[in-house]
Amino acid sequence: MTPGTLTVDPDQRQIRRYECACCAEPVERTWNMVSRDGVAYAAYFANSYHHADQDHDTWIDVILGTWGEGSMADHATFGCRVGPVQDSPAPAAALVAACQDGSASELHGVVLSREDGLVLGRLPEFWSVVDCVLANDPTVTAHLYG
Repeated sequence: MTPGTLTVDPDQRQIRRYECACCAEPVERTWNMVSRDGVAYAAYFANSYHHADQDHDTWIDVILGTWGEGSMADHATFGCRVGPVQDSPAPAAALVAACQDGSASELHGVVLSREDGLVLGRLPEFWSVVDCVLANDPTVTAHLYG
């Protein structure tokens, strides 16, 4: 990956609220594009769960690839869970299979399992986008860090 500055346009961020299928508590789903040096670079979808009897966590899917008309052929989607972990006061992120909420579509391209994500060779790019989301999505930040 060529180094660059990742940014999001806060005015382009979308949010949808719906009810969790397992506990009827709210889920906040946000999504936005991430740019690298002003060029569309990735998209993310973040589901922040307010479970009744489970940890409050956020599941983030990141689509890496080329953006523009007819450019979905190289898309690959990684997933992670960010939330409480044992013996840590701060939330932590763990690589998981992408699109566990059933949202996979043509836009997502190759939907990676955890194992596939580990060997694809793009983990540093993925974690950079996750860091950008954690720092810049106010819904995700408020949910995880209060």
